[in-house]
Amino acid sequence: MKKLFWIVLFTAVLAACGGNSGGGDPAAAVESYLQAKVTSDETTIRSLLCAEMEQFAEREIHTFDSVEDVTIEGMACTDAGGGRVTCTGVIKALYGAEQTEFQLTNYRVVQEDGEWKWCGETQ
Repeated sequence: MKKLFWIVLFTAVLAACGGNSGGGDPAAAVESYLQAKVTSDETTIRSLLCAEMEQFAEREIHTFDSVEDVTIEGMACTDAGGGRVTCTGVIKALYGAEQTEFQLTNYRVVQEDGEWKWCGETQ
């Protein structure tokens, strides 16, 4: 009986430690990436780009350099499975005197080194 107790306890501990054995939440990674993009946070952007997208790091870092008042409103992202995250909300930016909105969409994510990475837009 004592042996069974330890087996059950050990299994429970393993399940708790590995509960999200995918290196975290892919939706949270996308939200962090989008927030970093809006604030031009180079360190975070580079840390969340997948290897395939690293060649576009400078473009991603400087996307909103020529605009003002860049904000994200109503962002909510969910893991759609299969390496896809679906987000709702908008990025708003002021181009001169014109307010522009960019709808958040679907994004591809991959796991690299045990962490979810943003890998561009997808259908």
